[in-house]
Amino acid sequence: MDTINFAHLKRQRDLRIILPVFLVSIVACIDRVNIAYAALTMTQDLNWITPEIFGAGAGIFFMGYLIFEIPGSLVAARFSAAKWIARIMFSWGIVCILMAFMHTQFEFYLYRFLLGASEASLYPVIYSVLFPRWFTANERARATSLMLTSLLLSTIVGAPLAGFLLNTSVFGMHGWQELFILEAIPAILFAIFFLFCVKDHPEKVSWLTDAEKKYLVHAYNEEQTRLQSIKKYTVWQAFTDRKVLKLCFIYFMWVIGFWGFNFWMPTVLKGLSGWSTQLLGGAIAIPMIAALVVQLIISRTSSKTGDKVWHVSGALLVGAIGLGFSPFATNMYTALFLVCLSAIGIYASMGVWWTIPTTFLTGPAAAASVALINSCGNLGGWVGPYMMGWIKTSTGSFNFGYFLMSAFMLIASITVLTLKYSLNGKKQSVPAKSNAVTNN
Repeated sequence: MDTINFAHLKRQRDLRIILPVFLVSIVACIDRVNIAYAALTMTQDLNWITPEIFGAGAGIFFMGYLIFEIPGSLVAARFSAAKWIARIMFSWGIVCILMAFMHTQFEFYLYRFLLGASEASLYPVIYSVLFPRWFTANERARATSLMLTSLLLSTIVGAPLAGFLLNTSVFGMHGWQELFILEAIPAILFAIFFLFCVKDHPEKVSWLTDAEKKYLVHAYNEEQTRLQSIKKYTVWQAFTDRKVLKLCFIYFMWVIGFWGFNFWMPTVLKGLSGWSTQLLGGAIAIPMIAALVVQLIISRTSSKTGDKVWHVSGALLVGAIGLGFSPFATNMYTALFLVCLSAIGIYASMGVWWTIPTTFLTGPAAAASVALINSCGNLGGWVGPYMMGWIKTSTGSFNFGYFLMSAFMLIASITVLTLKYSLNGKKQSVPAKSNAVTNN
């Protein structure tokens, strides 16, 4: 007769699984988006970078992602998710350093493409391979939402840090060069830690009791059996499933707004405010903190009610409103308020969203389908930044681009409501109020 202390189990997984993955995601997001802050001074030193070239270079990152997303996810699903994540971190750190030494338009495009290729499949592997082995179905919304607070915290930390680095010259380089180098080093170092300290399966660790290991393995196997008894998807069947294709379309529309907003927001706010890069970096943290608070609230209410559809759709609607009214901002403070709304809508329901595919998919089919959904989003990640750069070059203003991003977010919000409620999950019962239960 073995006793499981669920409070202890929760603490251990938070510390040993969620925290390392959370740190990986923070480093990834900082290295992915630092081009947006580097552009504040980099375009003055590399005067061949026009708005259209910058938008194309920012977006070509997602072409590398698109090509290698599905193969990478399948490799991780069949072999080792933890080792694959460590490989991802090491390779993107090297490429990020190379960004500091680019001199031509070709190098700019090449390094951005390689950065996307290096990072490809990171989040699908976490969502569909690593987390299902460590967290039960009703725990994954919380785990995923906690991990995805990294998207916001990376900006809260990264924006002021970028503002500081852009105005310093420690090694005699331009600030944007030091930004790329110094923000790449943590990725390389943490890859080594992740390789040795994070395991794929509960039975491989020493920090759980035998009863806790058996509980997690049993819960995982039981969930896989239950889902496969409903319908066992092959990878190809998952790719052609109407629910999967609908999720692909929603995420494509969503991410056009997501990355169009992220890559161009610093440039737009600087032009409107005239503030220094340091002051601007601090100001950008404000909407990200607001989005972080709402994200935590949404993850909690979604877990309590079992609802996913209305949480995701409502948040996207708020984002559409924020983006749609942004062109009418006449001063920095109004713009910052609308950026808050945009950030809340774009970020807040991301954790809930990524629990939807694993409500009806398992194993390699889940990994490949999440990779396909993310790949479609990454295609939107190319469209959004390039679209904004092209519109700025063609019209001299970002306004029409903001209207388009708002429209895409609105379409995504409405389409989410068409998801069948069977995808919406059900409220899960709690084992008991006691922290300890007996496992025979």
